[in-house]
This record gives sequence, structure tokens and C-alpha cells, in this order.
Amino acid sequence: MIGALALALGLFVSYSVYNRLRISGGSGNEPMAEVVVAAGDIPVGAKLEETSVRTVRYPQSNLPAGVYTKRSQVVGRGVVLPISRGEFVLPGKLAPENAGAGLPSLIPTGMRAVSVRVNDVVSVTGFVQPGTRVDILMTGNPGSSSERQTTTVLENVAVIAVGKSLERNPSGEQQSAPVITLLVSPDDGQKLALAGQEGRIQLALRNPLDTKKQDIAATRESALFPNGAPAAAPKPKIRKTAAPVPTAPQSYTIEMIRGSKRDETKF
Repeated sequence: MIGALALALGLFVSYSVYNRLRISGGSGNEPMAEVVVAAGDIPVGAKLEETSVRTVRYPQSNLPAGVYTKRSQVVGRGVVLPISRGEFVLPGKLAPENAGAGLPSLIPTGMRAVSVRVNDVVSVTGFVQPGTRVDILMTGNPGSSSERQTTTVLENVAVIAVGKSLERNPSGEQQSAPVITLLVSPDDGQKLALAGQEGRIQLALRNPLDTKKQDIAATRESALFPNGAPAAAPKPKIRKTAAPVPTAPQSYTIEMIRGSKRDETKF
């Protein structure tokens, strides 16, 4: 009987300790909480579904601020920053509610997304990728001037999409696409649209740490030739000669005598 009582007491104590450890997660008496984490890698622009996230238990003292506790709080929201598998789903990585997913969800309030047509030269051989920053250069003839010039239209503009891609290539390789989408203010969007119509656009890639804007004067074509522009080859002179004036043909008179009758005929 003593052995049976000891065995029953031991089982009861073991179960109590196990249950306490299971509830507290092995962290003593610290309370636990259900939080939402990513069930897999979630790319930028994706729309969160029920299968995109899951809930796990974490000690409350280790939770970041703003963490979600229910999947219903994040389902249907767009992702604006990439989320790795097992990572907390936080408000800063999601678009506002009812903002949708994809490119529209990446546009902050008061900003606009404007696309420009590019090629390998304009896009710096594919090194312009989502997340990079560029300056917009335009070359054209201002007003009625016949002298071309290049001016910096916009500075430190964020690139949010290359073609249909909203993220950088994970391997770091270049991304080439015929269209690049830039994030600009409404006023800068008008300047960008006008620059594309009035001249030729060129992108200048910036260092991401270089955010200082500079007042850059336009560069005129004459600045490329310090000693003066090369003289154009003289055009050959064309001599004009007067066309000969046609002269009236000479007339001939023939006199014909028939007996006593005389006739004159002119040719």
C-alpha cells in the first residue's frame, strides 16, 4: 500500500509539473500568448490568405510591439515588406486595411506611381532595381533654342517596380525590363511626364546612403567645346544660269509668177 501510494503521488506530481511547463513554455511562471507568424516566405505585394500565416505561443516579455494575436486581423492585407518564414507579422510590413495588394498597396498616401519606358542604357544595364534610387536627366532643346542641353529634372527618386517585379532579384543579378515604375509626388509626376514628351530621359543610379539634393545647373552643348563648336563644312555654291530665251523663227517669202499673175507666199 505504501508503494502504491508513493507511485500515485509521484505520477500526480509529475503530471502537475509537466502541465505547468507546457502552459508556461518551459519559462517558469511567465505567461504565454498566441501570436501570428508567417507560415512561409511571403514576397512584397502578396495578399495574405488563411494559409499564409499561423499562430504560435511565445512568452509575452519577448513579443515586439504591435504583434497580431489573431489570423483574422491580417488576412486580406497586402504585404509591403518581405516576411520570412516564422517571422512575426507586424503592422509596418502590411498595407493599411482596405488598401488592397500588389503595386497599389505600396504607394503611400499623397504619392503617385509613374512608369517610364527604358532600355539597357537608360536603366544602367539592369542595375536599377526595386528599392534603388535614381536621378532623372533629360536632354532636349528648350523653347525655340537650337542648342541642346541636359538638365536634372528630379533627384533621389525611389524605384518601386521593374517591369512586373516588385522585389530585387534574390541572387543580386541585374533585372532588365522595358518599363520602370517610380514613386513621385503629384507635382514631380507632371514634370516626369513632360520630360518624357519634350526630350530623352536618362536614369542616373545613386548610392542609397547619398540622399542629399544638389542644385545642378543645366549643361549646354557649347560647354562640351571649350574652344568653340567645330565649324560646319561649307555648303557648295550653286551657280544659277539664265535659261536661253527662245527666238522667233525667221519667215521666208516666195514669189510665184504665173503669166501676168504674181503671188507671194510667206513661210
